[in-house]
Amino acid sequence: MTELTLDFARTLPARYRVREGSAFTLDSYPTRDHGDLDKKQVRKWVRQRRAHLGALQERIAAEHRHALLVVLQGMDGAGKDSLILNVMTGMNPQGTRVVSFKKPSEIEQAHDYLWRVHMAVPARGQVGVFNRSHYEDVLVARVHADRLDTAGMQGNPETEAFWDGRLTDIRNFESYLSRQGIHTFKIMLHMSPECQQKRLLRRLRRPDKRWKFDESDLAERQFWPAYQQAYQEAIRATSCKHAPWLVVPSDKKWYARLVVMEALIERLEGLSPEPPPASPEILRNLDRLEARIKASRIGS
Repeated sequence: MTELTLDFARTLPARYRVREGSAFTLDSYPTRDHGDLDKKQVRKWVRQRRAHLGALQERIAAEHRHALLVVLQGMDGAGKDSLILNVMTGMNPQGTRVVSFKKPSEIEQAHDYLWRVHMAVPARGQVGVFNRSHYEDVLVARVHADRLDTAGMQGNPETEAFWDGRLTDIRNFESYLSRQGIHTFKIMLHMSPECQQKRLLRRLRRPDKRWKFDESDLAERQFWPAYQQAYQEAIRATSCKHAPWLVVPSDKKWYARLVVMEALIERLEGLSPEPPPASPEILRNLDRLEARIKASRIGS
């Protein structure tokens, strides 16, 4: 069993990062890896690291120069909701926002497919999480191209050129955000079909989890190879230095949470956020202001 130390934990994100995707193959990334670590030790580590992640988020908010957009993708049952709960619970809710993209509304369908995404991008000083994202428009939409409403669109969804165009749009969109100080960090929770089967059975058997069960998830399992191919094409086309993908083994949820926790800390530390300095007037009057605070009284 490997000892979990800070030096070791900091090496984990690099194992699964895809910075340049042209040669990427999804089957070369594991789903069952757990770093030869102990589950109890990892859970304790993640709880302890929340405070540091929260402090970094507070510094991002105070500096108000950057935003971090976390894009979270994965097959049904991959653990997206529980990862948000377990990893990001230490962040201040005032500085974070989680958005889930469902089936487009009539208003959203009347606009281009990135319109609703741009509206949900976090402001500077915020950490935003997309629990499913604009990548659904090159994943689910691609697997079920026959259902896509193409009114007003150019191109044929039955051709590779159509999807290459969408992936180019997404890559350019994320590049634009980066130049505005909004940094995109993309995570695929990579799970095996056997693990998904076990988790779907668990949902069905546990009364407290049945609300999550949706029979449509079973229908989607038959498209597993098509989804894997769509993910591979998306990651190949959109992985780059300013918007990398992290393909995280997720058959062990506790290990996925550790990797994502360390990756987020690394990403935020890389932005070197610092609170703005106090105004010169305050610095000149520290003694006087301290005396006023001490002398202040609450009125009756």
